[in-house]
Amino acid sequence: MIPNEPKISPELVAEHGLTPEEYQRILTLIGREPTLTELGIFSAMWNEHCSYKSSKVHLRTLPTEAPWVIQGPGENAGVISIGDGLAVVFKMESHNHPSYIEPYQGAATGVGGILRDVFTMGARPIACLNSLRFGDPAHPKTRHLVAGVVAGIGGYGNSFGVPTVGGSVGFHTRYDGNCLVNAMAVGLAEEDKIFYAKATGVGHPIVYLGSKTGRDGIHGATMASAEFGAGTEEKRPTVQVGDPFSEKLLLEACLEIMAAGCVIAIQDMGAAGLTCSAVEMGAKGDLGVTLDLDKVPVRETGMTAYEMMLSESQERMLMVLRPEKEAEAEAIFRKWGLDFAVVGETTDTKRFVVRWQGESVADLPIKELGDEAPVYQRPFTQTPKPPRVNPKEIKHPLKISEALEQMIALPDLCSKRWVWEQYDHVILGNTFQRPGGDAAVLRVNDGPKGLALTTDVTPRYCEADPFEGGKQAVAEAWRNLAAVGARPLAVTDNLNFGNPERPEIMGQFVGAIHGIAQACKALDFPVVSGNVSLYNETNGRAILPTPTIGGVGVLDDFTKSASLAFKAAEEIILLIGETQGWLGQSLYLRDVCGREEGAPPPVDLAAERRNGDLVRALIGEGIATAVHDISDGGLMVALAEMAMASGIGARLYAAPIAVEPHAFWFGEDQARYVVTVRAADAEATIARAKAAGVPVRRVGSTAGNALTLPGEAPILLKQLRDRFEGWLPAYMAGEVI
Repeated sequence: MIPNEPKISPELVAEHGLTPEEYQRILTLIGREPTLTELGIFSAMWNEHCSYKSSKVHLRTLPTEAPWVIQGPGENAGVISIGDGLAVVFKMESHNHPSYIEPYQGAATGVGGILRDVFTMGARPIACLNSLRFGDPAHPKTRHLVAGVVAGIGGYGNSFGVPTVGGSVGFHTRYDGNCLVNAMAVGLAEEDKIFYAKATGVGHPIVYLGSKTGRDGIHGATMASAEFGAGTEEKRPTVQVGDPFSEKLLLEACLEIMAAGCVIAIQDMGAAGLTCSAVEMGAKGDLGVTLDLDKVPVRETGMTAYEMMLSESQERMLMVLRPEKEAEAEAIFRKWGLDFAVVGETTDTKRFVVRWQGESVADLPIKELGDEAPVYQRPFTQTPKPPRVNPKEIKHPLKISEALEQMIALPDLCSKRWVWEQYDHVILGNTFQRPGGDAAVLRVNDGPKGLALTTDVTPRYCEADPFEGGKQAVAEAWRNLAAVGARPLAVTDNLNFGNPERPEIMGQFVGAIHGIAQACKALDFPVVSGNVSLYNETNGRAILPTPTIGGVGVLDDFTKSASLAFKAAEEIILLIGETQGWLGQSLYLRDVCGREEGAPPPVDLAAERRNGDLVRALIGEGIATAVHDISDGGLMVALAEMAMASGIGARLYAAPIAVEPHAFWFGEDQARYVVTVRAADAEATIARAKAAGVPVRRVGSTAGNALTLPGEAPILLKQLRDRFEGWLPAYMAGEVI
């Protein structure tokens, strides 16, 4: 027993998020009562956030391999080859709970953490994206959360010097007590210069790098594995505080010592801080690790071993260095004004030993800390399949033009310019297509190669049918990349769900995983990294299941990418893909008709691939002049967005007789695109689509300054744009609910 430590009690075990059965497993494993520091270490390593104990058995079913995949899940980030000796390194992670408690720092440190995951692999970050979900705009806390989260993302990314180029923002009452902040980072590296966390060699120095350790973030990983309830505000001390300027110095110093050949292994101090980073490096290399906490740089006095091991202070790294390069590495870090301290060494014992003030405060089997973490096959119940909505049974309260004007100002459909204009999206000078389109497009180095990036999910689909919703999230990411002309290569995911101990929530998770796996296999779109965020509940009310997908694609020539803006008058507007008029779970049904119900649109993966391949070919050959995928709001909203982006209107034809008009214009059938072509290319393009088995129809031509439909008054673009651009700024100014 360590002097002055509290006795381990059932209450203390419960406070650490461990069940009685898990604590008994610890006693069996180590053959004695743990010290307080050891209890904290087990709590960190065995919580849901670090061990994936509820999700691991299902995550193994995801496809993770392809000829272009260099590193799949299991490292700090995934790595894919894009040719010419270049690799893209990327990952997405959540910072949901911290952002709800302290929105600015929660979001800021989410960005900082994901950037470290990328440059830990030896890549220079080139872009950030995000996916944000907030509660009902009328909820008293929503405006505060939106303001703080957006400011935190912008404050960190802008100061660090990486562009935030894309993302999504949505609202729903189910996020009232638990907003979602999913941050994605993308970096560029040379294929043969990727760095990993696996330690090798005995007696090599373990070096602490970066900022000093404080008391911020203690139990952050444990908090991320718990529901919210009474006392949420008291958890504010567990939210880390970020310093983007220190992280920029850390990036440059890390890349410099990597280039100098100093590094054997490297691990970001993220969730569970020093504990997780040290254990993972040693365990992956079948080595032991000894740490001397008296050598850890601290910024607060009187810190205990327990606090140092569990602190999640930001901008810190742990490395195993080549002994002969230690002095060179230290000189580099001192030059950048950062802490550099040898805090331990690798051993051949396979033990994790922690010393503090002359005492051994932890002595644990290092492999078992990870390998022996509980793995649960939690019981689950499948979500019942909802009935299909019959469009002919829907009463339509508004004309099509009136419905469009109402929908374009909805919180989920309105312009998010207020958000992305707070982000520097052009720094580094390689952003070719900015936020607001289907996918961001970046030049790679000096070109001509380019990258396309997107984040996508439709939570209301996932709630109604997790399997189809999981498929759709992947399909939409694939479609958004194809819509700019990119070849989709791989995804990262961020799986946000409620309490997995509830069978219906676990059923949502399992269904979504099956859908994601099926779509990724069918589309050759493997999962190379990701994050699971469970227990997103407040007082027993879960968020909508939200399996966010971050997609990455490559273009041979970024200048040949397509955008959604109409390019000229008198071009032919083509609808690619089959339209049945699917209104189930559509925004039209929910927000115009007041019915949030029905089955979501099914996803035909063969059609997705066939239609997307055709669209990508039309873009590459310069035939398609503008392209937009059809998603939320259906065809009419897609056309309105294309028109507003260009200032060029459209003359639209009547809906086909076989489809109810409102369902034709606002249905959310999948695998569809709007494509414009020059009039001279229209017949050949239609013939080509039919020959490829791709449904296609003319829906109008570009013209004027309004959208015109037979039998309805023209919808002026200025009027539409005012509504589209107006809601979010007015809401944030407190002028509307």
